[in-house]
Amino acid sequence: MKLLVFRAPRMAEAMAQVRAALGEDAVILGTRRVAGGVEVTAAREPPVAPEPWLIRPAAPDPRPEPAPPPPRTLPPLDEGLVRHNLPESLALALRGAEAPQLPGRLAAQLTFGALPRGAPRPLLLAGPPGAGKTLTCAKLAARLVWDGAPPLVISTDHARAGASAQIAAFTQLLGLTLALAEMPGTLAKARAHAAPGQPVLIDTEGCDPFDPAQARALLALVRCIEAEVVLVLPAGLDPAEAAELARGFALLGARHLVPTRLDGARRLGGVLAAAEAAGLALGQAGTGPGAADGLTDLTPHWLATRLLGGPRPEAQAA
Repeated sequence: MKLLVFRAPRMAEAMAQVRAALGEDAVILGTRRVAGGVEVTAAREPPVAPEPWLIRPAAPDPRPEPAPPPPRTLPPLDEGLVRHNLPESLALALRGAEAPQLPGRLAAQLTFGALPRGAPRPLLLAGPPGAGKTLTCAKLAARLVWDGAPPLVISTDHARAGASAQIAAFTQLLGLTLALAEMPGTLAKARAHAAPGQPVLIDTEGCDPFDPAQARALLALVRCIEAEVVLVLPAGLDPAEAAELARGFALLGARHLVPTRLDGARRLGGVLAAAEAAGLALGQAGTGPGAADGLTDLTPHWLATRLLGGPRPEAQAA
């Protein structure tokens, strides 16, 4: 507080000075007479600072904070579809199915049918090099022997080193006759050695269905004995590659698909893409390294179990 002293001849004049200097809010602290008049001591209270505006936080909500949503996860089946890298059209048809519905949906989208046993037409195994045709031929031969219908086995594979020796080792073990035929005319004569009603299995050399010369050579073998063509394809191929190969062999007469190495494949996308793209029937698959391991029956239930990530069903000697 600052004190001021005002002097005037008369009190009225001194008060006028106070009001002029300090305003109506001046505080008179004292007056006295002095030589020549009066003296007034006055002061003014300093302005009072206004109270601050206080913006208080909102009262806490008594309700607990909702828990954050759990991370979005795919249902088990949809996870399997992604992991197995199924073709888009098949994945869309299967997506959202409950586990009990999956075998039925697979049966609706794919063709299933066992290889004919003792069919009037010979079974000719075709496929790209290294697909496992010779071992598959041995497995089919062993199955027929166990069924009491030993087949005649014919090999037209003269290009791969040791091919005839490999199939001969299997046929000798099974007590079967092996005929070697390198060209269509010889194949027709070899088939004539089959007894009436005897099954005939034909192992062929690897073929690129998109190579015109190789495709013509395979088609000539098929036509000369009106063979039933079975595509042998290794599991684990890229789905797009497998689908293209299947379509190529379908143009050469393939109607059945036997996947090989299915016991070691972690993804079924290639197998299912091939079957769907070319409309090939799934019936059996190779699941072991030896002829005695037999074949696994491919059923909608078997495939559904694999897609759902469950334990692999045991291979069954078909």
